[in-house]
Amino acid sequence: MKYLHVICSLFAGSLHAFAPVAQVDPFSFLLQETDTIDSEDVIPVKLPMGDMFETRANLEAIATKANPSVAYWDPLKLADAEFWGQSNSATIGWIRHAEIKHGRVAMAAFVGYCVQSNFVFPWKETLAGAPHPEASLGPEAQWDAVPDLAKWQIIFLIGALEIYDECGGGTMPHYMRGRKPGQYPSFQVFRDNIHFVFDLYDPFGVNKNMSDEKREERLVMEINNGRLAMLGIFGFLSADTIPGSVPGLASIAKQYEGNPWW
Repeated sequence: MKYLHVICSLFAGSLHAFAPVAQVDPFSFLLQETDTIDSEDVIPVKLPMGDMFETRANLEAIATKANPSVAYWDPLKLADAEFWGQSNSATIGWIRHAEIKHGRVAMAAFVGYCVQSNFVFPWKETLAGAPHPEASLGPEAQWDAVPDLAKWQIIFLIGALEIYDECGGGTMPHYMRGRKPGQYPSFQVFRDNIHFVFDLYDPFGVNKNMSDEKREERLVMEINNGRLAMLGIFGFLSADTIPGSVPGLASIAKQYEGNPWW
């Protein structure tokens, strides 16, 4: 329960950053002199995912590429909203960034679930010599068995990465202010001022010469994979906590008696 409180507090704190106060734009320090956020002034460029600001036309183009059968589908009309008093283009940027981010987390969770169900690190987990939880435990039970201090270390690292993303690494505009959604800032500033660390994306520069067409194709693939992974990880959680809820996973599910939401 205490971890739910922590997560809720972090979420509430992030929402505060988007709340308008005394008509002052909370993201004004991220705007460039030539930036504008009025969607009617946006002129889409050739590549829909490379526009300076996000528009509904971008979403429709991406949706058709991602799944021509379903195409654009927005029953809640979120793409027409203006969250926290921000512009529509800023709102779409937030929605797009949120989906890509959650898709990436889900992909990591899905792979992690599969690995943790069969293998754990053989070395000691703590300075006291305690081993990692055994693979015979399900991933949910393994998390319960992790020491509280280790959990806080994980939460702190995730929070630090989130803050760095929100600040654009000190070199990029906010994703609600023109940065391409899903583009995580480089750690170049950190490398220059503190110590060396690899970038999260393409740490060895393998894809630096990739063509725009190939890059757009892979970004659409990432969206599809992320959506599938979100369904997949929830399928695992459902199968482990509600026996028989996912018949296809019944034979491999490891029953978990706890509450995965706490």
